[in-house]
Amino acid sequence: MSTSLSTSSDNTDIRPLMSCFPSGVSVVTALGTDSAPRGMTCSSLASVALDPATLVVCLRTAGPTLRAALDSGRFAVNLLDERARAVSDLFASGATDRFERAEWRLPLGAGGPHLTGAALAVADCEVTQAVEVGDHTAVFGRVTGVTLADAGEPLLYGRRRYARWSVATSPLAEAAAEVPLSTALEGDTRVGTRL
Repeated sequence: MSTSLSTSSDNTDIRPLMSCFPSGVSVVTALGTDSAPRGMTCSSLASVALDPATLVVCLRTAGPTLRAALDSGRFAVNLLDERARAVSDLFASGATDRFERAEWRLPLGAGGPHLTGAALAVADCEVTQAVEVGDHTAVFGRVTGVTLADAGEPLLYGRRRYARWSVATSPLAEAAAEVPLSTALEGDTRVGTRL
């Protein structure tokens, strides 16, 4: 049985919808005008173009990370390793000492702090455009450099919980997920043909 979450367009809560769309987890970092590091956990990230290489991240409009990125004109996207759930939680919290509790460095030419040990990959970006949409701002960044860890797998997030890429893609998980197309699930309604 499906549940309808119909509400007026002014207060529609899209969080239940987006929880059905699992994604990787990143921490966006930047340096403020005071040279202090800022950062927040962000799952709103997408590749926009390959040439020039451009990413978009959606940051809280009222947050200090957005202000730092816009003021400096630069930011870094730290894609988290599957073992970095604690770092994701830390940067999603209101903790003011998050950079004191996480390992990081600022390489020459970096767009923002690199979360060493927690990041599977880091993209350094220059801000090219920002568009405010409600309580978030879409920040477009031209990628100026990419740093990859020697090994690791991505941290995933969906249905309001974390998952490990290595577990989700293990042969055992893949075998459990395989259901013959001819086997209808209870309550499964089919229209047309599944390819």
